[in-house]
Amino acid sequence: MAFQTRGRDPLFDSDMQAAIEKRGKELIGIALVVLGAAAVAMMASYSANDPSFMLATDAPVQNLLGRIGASIAAPLFMILGLGSWGLAIALLAWGFRFGLHQGEERALSRALMTPIWMAVISVYASTLAPGPDWGQGFGLGGHFGDTVLGVLLGVLPVSMAFGIKMMSVVFAVMMVGLGAFVLGFSVTELRRIFRFLVLGVVMMYALLLAVLGRGATGAFSAAQSMQARQRDRRASRAAATPDEPQEEWVEPFDEVMETWEQPEPQPAPKPGLLGRVPGLIRRPEPMPEPELVEPELAADPQFAPGDDRIKAKIADVIRSRAVHPAPVAPQSPVIAAVKDRPRGPSALVLDTSRRPTLPPEPPMTGPRHTLPTEPTMTRKAAEPTPEPRPWSQPEMQVQPEYVEQNFEASFEDFDTYTDELPDENIFDMADDVPLESYDQPTPAARPSIPVQAPRKVVVQPLNRKPIQPSTRAQSEAQPSLAFEEPGHAYELPPLNLLANPANIQRHHLSDEALEENARMLENVLDDYGVKGDIVSVRPGPVVTMYELEPAPGLKASRVIGLADDIARSMSALSARVSTVPGRSVIGIELPNEHREKVVLREILAARSYGDANMKLPLALGKDIGGEPMVANLAKMPHLLIAGTTGSGKSVAINTMILSLLYRLTPEECRLIMIDPKMLELSVYDGIPHLLSPVVTDPKKAVVALKWTVGEMEDRYRKMSKMGVRNIDGYNSRVEDALSRGETFSRTVQTGFDDETGDPIFETEEITPVKMPYIVVIVDEMADLMMVAGKEIEACIQRLAQMARASGIHIIMATQRPSVDVITGTIKANFPTRISFQVTSKVDSRTILGEMGAEQLLGMGDMLYMAGGAKITRCHGPFVSDEEVEEIVRHLKSFGPPDYVGGVVEGPDDDKADNIDAVLGLNTGGNTDMEDALYDTAVAIVIKDRKCSTSYIQRKLAIGYNKAARLVEQMEEQGIVSSANHVGKREILVPEQ
Repeated sequence: MAFQTRGRDPLFDSDMQAAIEKRGKELIGIALVVLGAAAVAMMASYSANDPSFMLATDAPVQNLLGRIGASIAAPLFMILGLGSWGLAIALLAWGFRFGLHQGEERALSRALMTPIWMAVISVYASTLAPGPDWGQGFGLGGHFGDTVLGVLLGVLPVSMAFGIKMMSVVFAVMMVGLGAFVLGFSVTELRRIFRFLVLGVVMMYALLLAVLGRGATGAFSAAQSMQARQRDRRASRAAATPDEPQEEWVEPFDEVMETWEQPEPQPAPKPGLLGRVPGLIRRPEPMPEPELVEPELAADPQFAPGDDRIKAKIADVIRSRAVHPAPVAPQSPVIAAVKDRPRGPSALVLDTSRRPTLPPEPPMTGPRHTLPTEPTMTRKAAEPTPEPRPWSQPEMQVQPEYVEQNFEASFEDFDTYTDELPDENIFDMADDVPLESYDQPTPAARPSIPVQAPRKVVVQPLNRKPIQPSTRAQSEAQPSLAFEEPGHAYELPPLNLLANPANIQRHHLSDEALEENARMLENVLDDYGVKGDIVSVRPGPVVTMYELEPAPGLKASRVIGLADDIARSMSALSARVSTVPGRSVIGIELPNEHREKVVLREILAARSYGDANMKLPLALGKDIGGEPMVANLAKMPHLLIAGTTGSGKSVAINTMILSLLYRLTPEECRLIMIDPKMLELSVYDGIPHLLSPVVTDPKKAVVALKWTVGEMEDRYRKMSKMGVRNIDGYNSRVEDALSRGETFSRTVQTGFDDETGDPIFETEEITPVKMPYIVVIVDEMADLMMVAGKEIEACIQRLAQMARASGIHIIMATQRPSVDVITGTIKANFPTRISFQVTSKVDSRTILGEMGAEQLLGMGDMLYMAGGAKITRCHGPFVSDEEVEEIVRHLKSFGPPDYVGGVVEGPDDDKADNIDAVLGLNTGGNTDMEDALYDTAVAIVIKDRKCSTSYIQRKLAIGYNKAARLVEQMEEQGIVSSANHVGKREILVPEQ
């Protein structure tokens, strides 16, 4: 016997599971490193004279692992030679990878190629000449390598010497390539190794240049001498004129720039080999997120007093000329690279250089930030001092461009600058600026930080196109001129009586917001131990469905049980989780922040309603994707609606009634409305579609339902006489007869001739009359079940089982979906059901057979279950009381309704008894069947001279209640006496 086990939450959460998995991999790595170290010790200490199972000797064991190591190393070296080292290398490499968590997921697929790699190493080793210390009877590749090499040399049509060299090159390449694969190297890691090697070569070359670059030291000494001469000249001038007043501050910046002669821009030389190498050694690996620091700007010189202000200005000019490189093109400035750029992340700093693509902005004053100091002697052309600009985060996509350093630069240009300045002591004002700060490199723009983008979520495009209007909607949108007086023929109500959907505000989320919500939902599910990916997002007018593709082995019931927790974690009103029929995903429906209003006119004007070939169309609303949903009541064939008070149940009934009124005339469809609450359906009283006034008395409701059962029986008799199977076939026959002006005739046998015994036939004339559809609408089933539950259930059961072919359909609603109202008999005969918001999971199971209705949003949010238990979420349209009153007023303008008196008054006694007999509700009077049963019971009592309820029950094989009723009837007619004190009855009729 199989027992159902409910899903349990995992013992550890996702973080703990990840930590355990990580520690386990580290233990595996340690074990592999230990095995690799043992293999290295075994191979390194191998000796051909050690005892093993191939060599018996009494010599001491030299292998570090003893006899076991010697026994393993001997066959390995004999078969593979040096190729056996591949095993030790592979063990060490994968041990470190598992310990450092670097590519351990590739271990299985890569490690399987280790034997092949060892064989390639063996063949390559066989191409090499063994040294004098080898002392073995086979080559360096063992017997396997010698054999394979001999076969290949015998096949190749070349000389042996050339063949060995060629095989050595080929197998060396194969050894390196296959080794990189076996050891788990990825393309990115190989590129890093290549860049590291190239960088090492370049740095060694740069170190050599630094050692030999004595010209740079001489240039530095010349610069110091020039600065000393300028300091002495300023001191002598100050001693000659001690009392000279200070001149008023003038702006020397423009004068300096006007007198300077800018050298003609020279074409940028083509970079040589070393100039292109720095572009190859840039680090492509992702860098950590830079830290934002506050920029420190230099104080504006205009706020400096006197000489200090001039000194600051001139220092800025000199610093800018010494630091900023000359642009290769006028609009393409070269960004100087920082020598020995650190490998770690750097803080975000202020970018004080003007970008040529941005418009000039007002300067921002403040202390200038201090650049990192590293003295370099670079010769650069002069350029204007950049104006300070407001702080902005540097562009992270700009790659740094390196400028070739010239270590042999002379300082002759400083003398040229001195001659061109308007004041010869301009350098005196910048005495406080140290020489080391003249050539501070501009901080290079940070390289882009690649971030691993999450997997793209497929966001289904929201259908923003307007709903396709039907032919009727298009014709009503183009009003025509009325040249004739309107007649009194019935006209369907126009659509302009309903609210216009053009004024509805649409709310749509962007694709980025939907993807962010999907990632957040994945994190929430991961917190509860649910592994899976959100593969698609389907936004709608009221809710958005996220399709979760669960991990293999995950039960859908476990995810469905987390609906309340998901709603709480996502800060949503509710969340509905269910499987998607026909797909392998689980749908998680979350409400939108702004709910879109659905109106009835938008559904009735749609092509799916107006142009669809449906006998009884019902406008249900919109699905979660925003598409109109229209169902055919004739195919259902009956509808059961359940929902709590305020969930939108009564509004949905109004929209269904209006759907019928907007499509069908009174000759095509008649309505019977039963409203025990006396409020919801009373507004329709007096429309021409009604068969009777709106029934509000529960006792009259039973009579109306019994009349409906009798009407169903009459229609079946008529269709049987016509030889048709349903109401459509009957009406088509009637239309044909009316078009030809004929009547139906039928020959019926009425008896036999007494003299001849021949059958007697008569012709029955039948007037062709079309039968309209009849829709019985019950607004509150619970009140009727409380008054006459047995009779109501019998009528509903009879109609639900047989009324489909006769054109009679039921729409029944209740606000109490409990088992005593919606019994098993009713549920079995109502395969189509609609559930609005309910209070508990039990009520949802009662109406739908599964959970989910308790997670609805209310106000028209419903679950529609068609035949076959396929459940679809739908958002019902809203119709106001004013709109309903306008439509009813339009319908009443065509005259009073044609009521049928028997609906609420009841049929005559004979017909009522027959209906009760059909329903099994014989409470008074005997039908023909009961009369025959009563005669049989009387005959048994007279013959056997015994009368009791149990005796009649056994003899006739009937129920106890019917047997008791037969005994009471015999007592009333004087056949038996009343029961005495012991319950016995005397037979009053003499024995025959």
